[in-house]
Amino acid sequence: MVCASLRDAFDPVGSKRNGIKGGMIIAIYHLSIKIISRGKGKSAVAAAAYRSAEKITNDYDGITHDYTKKGGVVHTQIILPENAPPEYADRSILWNAVEKIEKSKNSQLAREVELALPVELSLKQNIYLVREYCRKHFVSAGMIADFAIHDNKNGNPHAHILLTTRPFNEDKSWGSKQRKEYILDSNGDKIYDKKKRQYKCKSVPSTDWNEQSKAEEWRTAWEDSVNTAFEEHGVDSRIDYRSYKRQGIDKIPTVHLGVSASQMERKGISTERGNHNRMVANFNRELRQLRARIVKLDKWIKSESTNTTPPTLYDVIQNILSRQETQKYRNFNLKAASQALLFLQRNNISDIAGLENKIKSMYSNQSEIRNKMKPIKRRLKTLDEHIKQSNYYFEFKGIYQKYQSIKPKYQADFYENNRREITLYESAKTYLDGVMNGHTKIPRKSWGIECERSTVEKDMLYREYCLLKTEVQEVEKIKRSVYDLIKVNERQGQPQKSWDMER
Repeated sequence: MVCASLRDAFDPVGSKRNGIKGGMIIAIYHLSIKIISRGKGKSAVAAAAYRSAEKITNDYDGITHDYTKKGGVVHTQIILPENAPPEYADRSILWNAVEKIEKSKNSQLAREVELALPVELSLKQNIYLVREYCRKHFVSAGMIADFAIHDNKNGNPHAHILLTTRPFNEDKSWGSKQRKEYILDSNGDKIYDKKKRQYKCKSVPSTDWNEQSKAEEWRTAWEDSVNTAFEEHGVDSRIDYRSYKRQGIDKIPTVHLGVSASQMERKGISTERGNHNRMVANFNRELRQLRARIVKLDKWIKSESTNTTPPTLYDVIQNILSRQETQKYRNFNLKAASQALLFLQRNNISDIAGLENKIKSMYSNQSEIRNKMKPIKRRLKTLDEHIKQSNYYFEFKGIYQKYQSIKPKYQADFYENNRREITLYESAKTYLDGVMNGHTKIPRKSWGIECERSTVEKDMLYREYCLLKTEVQEVEKIKRSVYDLIKVNERQGQPQKSWDMER
């Protein structure tokens, strides 16, 4: 049975602190990068309107996106690179131009960088921080940066940075995302393809913006920018872009809530991600507390091991029995003494070295539970997404097939009436295509079985954790009894006896 405290305790989601490392306060780090793609039913105009709290009409599909009633948007700004047309400083003109230049139904329209802003800095300082970060790492490379800072005064200020995905030519026109490059042989000559009757060539990205190394570069740069700002303003905090594992922090990471889940949580509505984060945060807190208790016991053991005449087990048990004189407490202490005796005998502990070895095993078990829990939670999260997307796929497949089968002149109206279903189906299909790696049958049943098995493993780990917690409590009882007995002996001037099990 899982400990009730693991299920029920509440820990605020989105805490701005990780903890303390080396005497320095470690502030929370969040920076996510995603692509706004038409193939996933997204719109660059809609994204820009929402993040800036403006009203913009998308000329591509005629839809007007009005978010003028949205609160919490405290600053917006567009920064243009050298070759960009000056009229693109207008948000509507800019993102409608993006929608127009991208012809494909699955075009990548924009890149979004979302980052948490440090609460230790003022709004003015954060605006400057984001602006300079955009100039240095995006605008200087040829991107337009459209950023908006959101702050609802709930302790979670953050910025959305929308970036263009095409470079600009010197004449201020849109450049190409890719260019063709001839494939050459070992002599440096072009290779002719007789079947296609043309020279072989390949597509080469015109920029390095999509390279995986750029994400690491941008994440590191944000860490450097914030920490530099902290130093300049005398803030005794730091952020670290590395994962908990790379930092050496014994914590299971939470998941980012996202806009929708954050809004629901603020209204008091529980979400799946919010519940997950509360459970993980509580488990992390429990692990920290347990580890601290084990550390304290370890220090006590080492200090007691230098004492040549510690109390015997017999003295410890007698001390428990003699704490209270009333019948009620005598019965209680009899039970406590019995539990202590059973614990020591069950673990074959007869001296201080035996108890020290038991505490070392507690260390080992605590680390093992943590290390086993991390991959299980990651896999469960992945399986949940697999199952959710496959459910969307099969649920809305019929509507999508009907949409494809009707005459083109009726498709627009049908799409508007079934936009959500069609978008979810297309998004699910794209997701599953990436997951299946060419396989045609979607293994929903096997995913469900694996999900159940992983859940069982997770519950077993919680039970192991509860048992470990109980063992720590037993050792702490023995420790308290030894301390009490030592104090009594000191007051009475009696020599301390050796720690051995009297048989």
